[in-house]
Amino acid sequence: MRILVTGVAGFIGYHVAQRLLAQGDSIIGIDNLNDYYSVALKQDRLRQLGASGGDQFRFTQVDFSDRIALDEAMSGVSFDRIVHLGAQAGVRYSLENPQAYLASNIAGHLNILELARARQPEHLVYASSSSVYGGNAALPFRVEDRVDHPLSLYAATKKADELMSETYAHLYRLPQTGLRFFTVYGPWGRPDMAMWLFTKAILAGEPIRVFNGGDMQRDFTYIDDVVSGVVACLRKAPPDDGASKAGGSQAPHAIYNIGNHRAEELGRLIALIEDACGREAIRIMEPMQPGDVHATYADIEAIQRDIGFAPSTSIDVGVPLFVDWYRDYHRL
Repeated sequence: MRILVTGVAGFIGYHVAQRLLAQGDSIIGIDNLNDYYSVALKQDRLRQLGASGGDQFRFTQVDFSDRIALDEAMSGVSFDRIVHLGAQAGVRYSLENPQAYLASNIAGHLNILELARARQPEHLVYASSSSVYGGNAALPFRVEDRVDHPLSLYAATKKADELMSETYAHLYRLPQTGLRFFTVYGPWGRPDMAMWLFTKAILAGEPIRVFNGGDMQRDFTYIDDVVSGVVACLRKAPPDDGASKAGGSQAPHAIYNIGNHRAEELGRLIALIEDACGREAIRIMEPMQPGDVHATYADIEAIQRDIGFAPSTSIDVGVPLFVDWYRDYHRL
């Protein structure tokens, strides 16, 4: 199977592409290699994919928010399915550079939908986010919950993506699955996320910023579990049978949470990183940041029922694996 993967040099995109290559699929990967975080890290991921995939992996640098550039890059390129993981990520950065989110997450998502409408792939799987739940007080978050009160522009763009996808599924019967990711971590992760920031600071003997006095909970989901869920969803497109899908659509469009189904205290995460690093953190307590939420916790009943998703990696296992990778990557 030939699969188009957007954001292939990103954290989740890299791992999904690696898994698909290992399963014998061919990957057409695209990414704009922007400098939101280290371009060198993205290039290192691409080198790993090239070494793993050989002729089965093809990469093109292109900004999919540029419709003309995307059409040119895809001219003459055939694919069977799409995994659309490219996006401008980050809750806090959306306060600083909102235009980047408008371009990548709104215009870019629309461009991928238009590409899919023209090519009619068997299935389009796309990235949403647990951020869409905003200030919802009821835990765990269920895909049936209303998500009308985003607390950040990033969350608003991801909700908009889901709405656009629903429209295209209805109008053009385009099979799609949206995945609301919950705090993904692991080897080759993102330098802007807490796991990386805490590990880097603790190993360097520098202070870490602990928001809301540490009174925060996150559903930390290990990358291998996430990839298993993404690939399983990719293989099983929602049917166009008029039945109600996860998330409520009667078109061929399902929405699932991908999480670990555990709300972990931030303090416990820090303690595990301290243990793995072999030293204590220097903590600077700070207030809750604009756009952040107090807790995330995924209800995964729908994806367990429909896809067989079963996360198995606790943070007790996953955190040391990340720290070991971090030390190795940085030769520490």
